[in-house]
Amino acid sequence: MADEHNFFERVYIVVRQIPYGSVTTYGAIAKALGAARSARMVGWAMNASHGLDDVPAHRVVNRKGLLSGKHHFDGTHLMQQLLESEGIEIVDNQIVNLEAHLWIPKLDFEEEGE
Repeated sequence: MADEHNFFERVYIVVRQIPYGSVTTYGAIAKALGAARSARMVGWAMNASHGLDDVPAHRVVNRKGLLSGKHHFDGTHLMQQLLESEGIEIVDNQIVNLEAHLWIPKLDFEEEGE
């Protein structure tokens, strides 16, 4: 459990760096953390983050730009509304022109406070 908690905290550090009006993917976060095959674990971290106001979980989507985590937000369309308020167009639960909004975390991200 301690390793999982540490992994989740590292995920949140990356997610807090996603710029306004941008998104990233579960897989990109996993790769940045040196755990390229752990996209599902990143998803679990995002599911557990909804009580953390400083973690913009709405900016994390699947590799195709689908709002795969939308059912974890209050209200039917909150994830979509948050992204649209940042200027991201959504059609049929998918980001239009994902490449224009995609932010790839650096492999050598700096932890907060360093």
